[in-house]
Amino acid sequence: MKLLIRKGRLVDPVGGIGGVMDILIEDGKLAVIGSDLREPEARVIDARGLNVCAGLVDMHVHLREPGFEYKEDITTGAAAAARGGFTSVACMPNTRPVLDTPEQIEYVLRRAGESCGVRVWPIGAVSRGQKGQSLTDAAALQEAGCVALSDDGVPVQDANLVRDAMIRCKRLGLTILSHCEDADMVRNYAVNEGRVSRALGLPGRPAIAEEIMVMRDAMLAEETGAAVHICHVSTAGSVEIIRQFKKKGVAITCETCPQYFTLTEDEVLEQGSLARVNPPLRTKLDVEAILEGLRDGTIDVIATDHAPHSVEEKAKPLAEAPSGMVGLETALGVTLTALYHTGFMDLSDILKKMTSHPACILRIPKGRLSLGGEADFTIFSPDEEWTVEPDQFASKGRNTPFKGRKLKGRVKYTIVGGRVVYGDEGGRADVV
Repeated sequence: MKLLIRKGRLVDPVGGIGGVMDILIEDGKLAVIGSDLREPEARVIDARGLNVCAGLVDMHVHLREPGFEYKEDITTGAAAAARGGFTSVACMPNTRPVLDTPEQIEYVLRRAGESCGVRVWPIGAVSRGQKGQSLTDAAALQEAGCVALSDDGVPVQDANLVRDAMIRCKRLGLTILSHCEDADMVRNYAVNEGRVSRALGLPGRPAIAEEIMVMRDAMLAEETGAAVHICHVSTAGSVEIIRQFKKKGVAITCETCPQYFTLTEDEVLEQGSLARVNPPLRTKLDVEAILEGLRDGTIDVIATDHAPHSVEEKAKPLAEAPSGMVGLETALGVTLTALYHTGFMDLSDILKKMTSHPACILRIPKGRLSLGGEADFTIFSPDEEWTVEPDQFASKGRNTPFKGRKLKGRVKYTIVGGRVVYGDEGGRADVV
């Protein structure tokens, strides 16, 4: 099978190739990049006016299966990823049962093989049952196919356990993805501690609860030499800690999410539980620090922390509703609108944080283009304007604070292994 992408503007921040080009895909592999290619037997995608890049990689999603299929399952999550331009996603282990055994890792991979074709990379749990008491068998999880370890959603409080995990993971070549919040300080509080929490009369999650744990894990990374990745950075203090440890040469990386560089805690006053995320939306000063961290390279990755919940769950009062929002289908549009169309960052720098950087941290062979390599591509219109309509999502989740938001930048095709798994042609969008 042959596929010819004709006259798209290629953006390849790793290889440094750019400009209007033709791309020939043959038997699922990238065969030729050139000009005025002719291949009569190929299916043709007219990409004039569109950008073409390596398939987007999201290293932090919650697909909810097994155990919470009423929120999302691997099939609907993969379809949402395809609509969002993501060709690879890494799923967190806080399912029921937890992804803490080889059998559970194998289950996810098997179910992923039945989906629309988006590649799903399982992340195994650091501790058994995510209880923070004893370590999982990291080597067995890796052998089964997990690409990293994390207890995301349930921060590991025991520093000695985390240290032992880092020592093991360094030996195995696995990265630990760390959710940094001191559980005793944040409990199940709904909002950032500050002006908004006081206005609502609610206890808040203080910024220092995140920063203490970021400092702890940064210090342990320095001491053990392990690769540690800090999830969903949300505070100015966290950005500065990571910046300083990077300057010292510590193997620490981090991510943030579109909500943390576009929204503040004030959103809670307008949207209630739809704006409840974990960690919480912070202040304008925190948003400015996150933006600067993205621009200066302190923050390596833009991830979604895609966290679907049912309509009924999110309809509960703010203090009772679960934290989280869906993000796969809005991430590129929100990011381009906030960072590219404002002139804040170059497109190539943005795409690195959504392709090669997360792939490198996870040590998966994705996020970059290579002749003879698997043909994973995202094709998008950088300038098309659209309005976020959750009822049109492929995800089961409708919980987004971006509902009704006008965005600029839209995915047109998602290609995995040379196969079109999502196409938006003539106003008709389909996940294949």
